[in-house]
Amino acid sequence: MTNQAEPVAMGGAFVEDTEAQARFVAHKRYLAWRRRLLPVVAVLAFLLLWWQAVVQFDIKPFIAPSPVAVADVLVERFDMLMANLLPTAIEAILGFTLGNFAAISLATVFVWRKTAEEALFPIAVMINTIPVVAKAPILVLLLGNGMEPKIAIAAIICFFPTLVNMTRGLRDVRAEQLELMRILSATPREVFFRIRVPNALPYLFSALKIAASTAVIGAIVGEWIGSTRGIGALIIQSTYNFDSPLLYATIVVGSTFSALFFGAVSFAEGRMLRWNVAYRN
Repeated sequence: MTNQAEPVAMGGAFVEDTEAQARFVAHKRYLAWRRRLLPVVAVLAFLLLWWQAVVQFDIKPFIAPSPVAVADVLVERFDMLMANLLPTAIEAILGFTLGNFAAISLATVFVWRKTAEEALFPIAVMINTIPVVAKAPILVLLLGNGMEPKIAIAAIICFFPTLVNMTRGLRDVRAEQLELMRILSATPREVFFRIRVPNALPYLFSALKIAASTAVIGAIVGEWIGSTRGIGALIIQSTYNFDSPLLYATIVVGSTFSALFFGAVSFAEGRMLRWNVAYRN
């Protein structure tokens, strides 16, 4: 009798485990769809409120156009908007790359040489406190009126957050890890690449996601100073011409590119930090 009851009990447990696993998978699928749909619903609700506000309060088009008018401009002048987005995107991406490369390199120097941090970090703080609109004219005078000053502005904006986060990440290592590496007779290079760099990656990607947005802002602000092409130049031109639909359409294009840039960095973060428990869900 006992031998006959055991398979039944085991079979019941197997069924319960299967049902629990199915419920878990269904719950994860529900959370994934919710993460995708909630932003879409929020955007649609915002557009609906915007359209209702324009209609109900009879807001003049040159003050705030309706979403329909902005959508018409996006469709009708799409080629022109993309032609102006291209230089801004190039400036933002190059500035993002140069600024973060410089910040990571300097953070590495700070970890190896404390005296370098004591000497150079106050200068980095001082440069960061200068408003962007004050840096832009200076860089235009130094670098000319081409893409170079816009790239430099984007790089400077990206530089400081990455420097702070990367330095913190390289230093914020548990004493037990360093002691283990010392017991294993690891070289300083091995400690750096096996302990400090993996520990710093979450800090680094937090800064890179901020930089992805600020680099676009830096490129646009740089285009406000003596540029005839780009999202920033188009914003100035449409403002002076009281062309509000074009102004709003330009802002939508710039914001969309910034969001896509942020999404690309977030995707890279998820791929590179799979080993980190915080990024598994």
